[in-house]
Amino acid sequence: MSPWGAPVLFVKKKDGEERPLDLDIQSLANRLMRLDISEPRRVLACVVAQTSLFERVMACEYDDPHLLVLRETVLRGGAKDVTIVYDGGLRLQSCLCVPSVDGLRETILDEAHSSRYSIHSGATKMYRDMRQHYWWRRMKKDIIEYVAMSKFLAG
Repeated sequence: MSPWGAPVLFVKKKDGEERPLDLDIQSLANRLMRLDISEPRRVLACVVAQTSLFERVMACEYDDPHLLVLRETVLRGGAKDVTIVYDGGLRLQSCLCVPSVDGLRETILDEAHSSRYSIHSGATKMYRDMRQHYWWRRMKKDIIEYVAMSKFLAG
């Protein structure tokens, strides 16, 4: 027992063995995750790694008429690539479907473009990065327009 220490995160390898997470990734993960220890003298932990944006997106999915139609199509079995996942969110393949309400898309674009990890990326890189996590109709067009407007306002 030491008064000094830092949490160490482990990941499972393909063979089932666990290894410590790389330090740079672990440092980022420590800022994004919450560790709950539920019983004294035992290390039972629950790691939660969702940004508030994910929660806002999922809370507003029912306010977007297009996503409501898409949800109904999924429930009728008519959408192959779209699923409703365990948390109730709509996913196109593995991407969170973002509703067009409450300025969510603009907030996501702001975060993606201005994040200290992206360093004001151009439209192509921004789209490649974002399409791994998010989806909405005409997303590429919105990104191109957003980056063009950012350059116009900055210049």
